[in-house]
Amino acid sequence: MDNCIFCKIAGKHIPSTFIYEDDDLIAFHDINPAAPIHFLIVPKQHISTLSDCDEGHAPLLGKMMLLAPKLAQEQGCAYSIDSDGRGAGGFKTLFNTGPDGGQEVYHLHLHVIGGPHPWRGQR
Repeated sequence: MDNCIFCKIAGKHIPSTFIYEDDDLIAFHDINPAAPIHFLIVPKQHISTLSDCDEGHAPLLGKMMLLAPKLAQEQGCAYSIDSDGRGAGGFKTLFNTGPDGGQEVYHLHLHVIGGPHPWRGQR
């Protein structure tokens, strides 16, 4: 798509610092982060929304979801279980789909959001 910012980033027509790249996907930090760690996993293939996916996209979607925890750990927000069996750390994954779903860029992308949230208080 000629006017798609993520296509331009994937095509390296707009400079960006990738935290990951392979033949199918790129990942980079969100320019307007919602948390200390916030990056996007974006297919190089233009797909407008998650609603435009079908069974043929299952391998790509699976690859995106399996990449999320690997990159989350590399970026510093891995999930772990301590010696008392309590969970620590973690991250959120999110696809925004359509205007009511909060989608702003109409190129499929997975948000990975994590890091400390001091405003939540202590448990």
